[in-house]
Amino acid sequence: MEQKQLILPPQSQQQLMSRCQQLVGRTLGSVAAELGIATPENLLRHKGWVGSLLEKALGANAGNLAQPDFIDLGIEMKTLPLNEQGNPKESTYVCTVSLQQSGELTWQQSWVRRKLSHVLWVPIEADNTIPLAERYIGQPWLWQPSDEQEAILERDWNELMDRIVLGSQADISAKEGEYLQIRPKAANSRVVATGISASGETEYINPKGFYLRTIFTKQLLKQQSD
Repeated sequence: MEQKQLILPPQSQQQLMSRCQQLVGRTLGSVAAELGIATPENLLRHKGWVGSLLEKALGANAGNLAQPDFIDLGIEMKTLPLNEQGNPKESTYVCTVSLQQSGELTWQQSWVRRKLSHVLWVPIEADNTIPLAERYIGQPWLWQPSDEQEAILERDWNELMDRIVLGSQADISAKEGEYLQIRPKAANSRVVATGISASGETEYINPKGFYLRTIFTKQLLKQQSD
């Protein structure tokens, strides 16, 4: 399947949301076909396919740069897979965790805060009984954290980063953090990254990422629908 011409980045927030509205109620397969992109049978070996598809459809231009997906607008896009009950199906990946921190980084400087300062949430039907190509795109919305939400995210981040700075990253559990958690990110346990142990020595552990808990994204979804 021949991929069609790239869509240029949106020039304004209004243009971005207008493009979003054109996707509401469409299937992933129809959007992929319009862009000349093949739809895989499932996501087992194509974990980021849905997000990549929507980035192309909406004109995201960050690629692999350490920038929000829509660079000029400062907006990050996150897909929100929903189960058959209409609830978030899984935690939401934010960014990778640097396992070699000195403790000098602050929440205000953090990549997590930059990623979450302005987010375009795009709900996606994700019931496993529905073929990938037939899953519908829901109503997207823009979100910025309230003072209360940011305070909790900052507290979680500080507590988790303290653990990393103290060399306890290998022992961090996904149960830690109210809204924000750290979980392994690698596809399998054979993938390792370099970290610093409590004694200050190099150790090899599984790469980890920051994720938003479903309890938090469920709150965001409820606030949007109320």
